[in-house]
Amino acid sequence: MEFRQNLSQRIVIAFVLMSTLVAGTFAMGIVKTVHFVEERLLSAELGGDLDRLLKMESMDDWRLRPEPEQLFHFSGGYGDFALPDDLKDLEPGFHEVFRDDQAFHAFVRIVDGRRYVLLQDQSEYEKREQILFAVVWGGFLFSIALALLLGRLLARKVIEPVVRLSRQVRHPDQLLPLAPPLAPDYAADEVGQLAAAFDATLGLLRQALNRERMFTSDVSHELRTPLMVLASSSELLLENPLLEPRARKQVLRIARATQEMRELVQTFLTLARAEQGQGVQPEVEVRSIADELVEQWREPIESKGLILEYRPEAQLCGPFNPTLLRTVMGNLLRNAWHYTEQGHVCLLLQEDGFVVEDSGVGIPEHEREAMFQPFVRGGKQRGDGLGLGLSLVQRICAAQGWMVQLSAVEPSGCRFRVVLRPGAAG
Repeated sequence: MEFRQNLSQRIVIAFVLMSTLVAGTFAMGIVKTVHFVEERLLSAELGGDLDRLLKMESMDDWRLRPEPEQLFHFSGGYGDFALPDDLKDLEPGFHEVFRDDQAFHAFVRIVDGRRYVLLQDQSEYEKREQILFAVVWGGFLFSIALALLLGRLLARKVIEPVVRLSRQVRHPDQLLPLAPPLAPDYAADEVGQLAAAFDATLGLLRQALNRERMFTSDVSHELRTPLMVLASSSELLLENPLLEPRARKQVLRIARATQEMRELVQTFLTLARAEQGQGVQPEVEVRSIADELVEQWREPIESKGLILEYRPEAQLCGPFNPTLLRTVMGNLLRNAWHYTEQGHVCLLLQEDGFVVEDSGVGIPEHEREAMFQPFVRGGKQRGDGLGLGLSLVQRICAAQGWMVQLSAVEPSGCRFRVVLRPGAAG
């Protein structure tokens, strides 16, 4: 399992681990040093006492006795001086001997084949040693807690430039053409290099956005003239009383397609301006736009043998962009008409938006998330469309702060629900 921590947590963890390593090494060094000094000092002390006792024996001066906390044993000794079995195999030098709940320091020396052992009770020494070790380990734990506290304080200080840079990069004003560069606000270190890289990337992004807006504006502007010619020519042809019914039907199709193209051009222009945050949205009644689109799509839907259900169950007014709202609703109706061969198409107005439902081929669950991406059409049963209608719907909703949801209809079909949020665009 991969554990993901933010930069601040990583700094704290690194600081605590480093402090733990240093403090642990220092504590272990103290423990080892205490044991080493203990062995050296006690070896010298017990060795001196043993030499004194050996001198007593050689002089047959038994008036001198070991210290009260000491025991003296040797090979061939009698009474209290007899060598116990647990001391007979000790090598010469310093040892620690444990008897039941008692602990002794022992020093062994062999002289002329005889083994001499001096024991000294280490209970008091062990108590002092335990106090020392408790202080050492207490200091170790305190150093870890202090490292955790200092790590958090230092982490905040260290990542402060990174957090500030992150906020500046996420600010919407960074996409404006006159946005100031970020690098001059930072030192010439790693954060400064990162700010310079963001400046370069944001510059390329601004250029791409500007090219897209200019392209949208130029294309939309240039298409207006030929579309106007098509619309006026269609009107003149329709005014001709000698036009045959079959030809009139074709001219009506041309006029309707021309109107749709004009609306689409206006949609692109409006969307480009909306993405730049221009203009204040007028108060729009959703039902008036729905009435227009129902009247527009009734004939194509019913001529296909479908039933158009229109249920304006709620009144909704708000500061909505009428062109973009008409485009979203119209694209969803067109999508329902295109992919439904039998059954119905339903437009339902709700208190917070509207729903477009159909009984068409539907969209499999594993394809629904990708249906709002450009040029995604779903399976073969979805026909030969370009896959741009739902992408445009998603783009408009994202720009305006609206929400579009896709769900299935039993036994087949799709249900698109659009939640309109007044004043959410910006």
